[in-house]
Amino acid sequence: MGKYLLLWQLDPARVPVDPKARATGWSGLMAMVKKDLEKGISKDWGAFVGEGRGYAIAEGSEAEVSIMTQQYTPYVHFETHPIMSAGQVGDMLKALGG
Repeated sequence: MGKYLLLWQLDPARVPVDPKARATGWSGLMAMVKKDLEKGISKDWGAFVGEGRGYAIAEGSEAEVSIMTQQYTPYVHFETHPIMSAGQVGDMLKALGG
């Protein structure tokens, strides 16, 4: 099981101009985020203040993380980065002879 940093961004072309419609859209997305946190695939989630983008930390297989991110398509775009723990970096350094 891997750990991933997900940088997300709302698609500005799909964000409603009307504040009530925007609140409805955000409420739906937040319900999905809360479900991912409850399931445990998403470990942390945050929005950058005033930017329409943010981050999540996810844990799972590549398939599990892909399935999670695809449910947000086409409203949210993700940049995904695998994360190494301090222990994994230590293992890599040992393998290098360090």
